[in-house]
Amino acid sequence: MSWEMTIYNDLPFIMFSPAHIMAIGVLALLIFLLFILRKKGSMEHKYERLFALSLLVIEVLYHVWMITTGRWGLNDSLPLELCSISLLVTIVLLWTGNKHLVDFVFFAGIGGAIQAMATPVLDVGFPHFRYFHFFYTHIGIILTALYFIWMKGYKPTFKGIIKTMVVLNLLLPFTFAVNMLFQGNYMFLREKPYNGSLLDYLGPYPWYILSLEGVAFIMFVLLWLGFRKLRATPKG
Repeated sequence: MSWEMTIYNDLPFIMFSPAHIMAIGVLALLIFLLFILRKKGSMEHKYERLFALSLLVIEVLYHVWMITTGRWGLNDSLPLELCSISLLVTIVLLWTGNKHLVDFVFFAGIGGAIQAMATPVLDVGFPHFRYFHFFYTHIGIILTALYFIWMKGYKPTFKGIIKTMVVLNLLLPFTFAVNMLFQGNYMFLREKPYNGSLLDYLGPYPWYILSLEGVAFIMFVLLWLGFRKLRATPKG
């Protein structure tokens, strides 16, 4: 057995283990610091781009790692998961500052990343590279969304919820077709995660997909209600 495979097998990720709780704690701390610093205004755009570049680099390295270890495949490595799509949109948002992307990152990004942080679909744990990639990218999505709301002054709208739901539903037929073509399970449209997730409480296949639509809408509304009354800070 190769050294890489030994490392891979010896570091299983255990939900709610100290490594998992540590990652959640880091997220909570960073959110708190971002909230405390919200009145200082946004960073220079070059720093936003630097963060975008760091997210892109670690994502590219992740795909390089999968290719070099023989794990990359059309059935599970394309950027068609909700958080993978949100990550790409987050990178573009940070790089361009395009305000039309804020709603998707805020609603779909936070909604998906929070669920992923709570119940990670992750087969290796700390201190494996994949562990750091997973949590760095998901934390990055959440912090970017909150940064644009708290520090750049963008306010989520109910129209943004509708736009996000429309975009997600437009992606479903394409994702379903890719799943059928490559025997994949992107967005869990064919089956639930094998190691358990919030989908376990949403009914059997295929009804949990419809339930997930309702849960997503409710989550988006709660996010909107929680942030819509916040006073916008000057855009930087």
